[in-house]
Amino acid sequence: MTGDVVLAKKLSGLLSGLILSVALSGCVTTGLPQRQEVDIEKAVQTHVQLGLRYLRNGDNREAARHHFNKALELGKKDPMAHLGLALMYQTDGEVEVAESHFKKALRYGDNFSMARTNYGAFLYQQERYEEALVQFEKAASDLTYNRRSYALTNYGRTAAKLGKVEEAEKAYTRALALDDDLPQALLELAELKFNTGAYVEAKHYLDRYSAKNRQIPQSLWLGIRIEKIFGNRDKERSYALALKNLYPYSAEALKYKQTMANDG
Repeated sequence: MTGDVVLAKKLSGLLSGLILSVALSGCVTTGLPQRQEVDIEKAVQTHVQLGLRYLRNGDNREAARHHFNKALELGKKDPMAHLGLALMYQTDGEVEVAESHFKKALRYGDNFSMARTNYGAFLYQQERYEEALVQFEKAASDLTYNRRSYALTNYGRTAAKLGKVEEAEKAYTRALALDDDLPQALLELAELKFNTGAYVEAKHYLDRYSAKNRQIPQSLWLGIRIEKIFGNRDKERSYALALKNLYPYSAEALKYKQTMANDG
């Protein structure tokens, strides 16, 4: 299979989901005589929000770092601030520092399934699949987590990497029971069915994916192979043309070129 584990789809989408809806005012009036006191919790949330916005926009990473660190100065055990730093250091390639903050986010956050999902994706990217599977399983088991379908899809992809095909299929099916249009689950299940020789089912899931989602190299390459099985030359050529025109330098385009050379 190709592509990275899905988080939300992209980091920008994920960070949008992380943004906290908090007021930017940091003061409350209490006592007599009246005086302003800093609301520490609100100030922490505000710094985290600003840090995530800078990180999402990608326009000022130092500002993002500043706000996450300010949040931790006020509340060193704030799980969302640690998650923000983990995501930032992950994109910077600072693996050890990122993992340290992922672990702190989980240590300080009760049932922080969002952090588990992202930590699992981090472990997957490090090819630490067994560890990633544990994180995705825990996140998917949290019935209060509103993105369980993503955790299940990630669990399925990781299980497939480990050769646990039945577990992967169950996970994808459960993900689609929660969200029947989840693109990555549809595409991964189509790929799994193709690899096990269930071509009719593979085409069914790929068609469902294609009906509502933009074609990507993985879906086009799978479409080429499925239509070739069924002898539909026109549809096969259509998929191939789209792959060559839209993604000429993708790994899938190279695979198609090599296949054509071997067939020739």
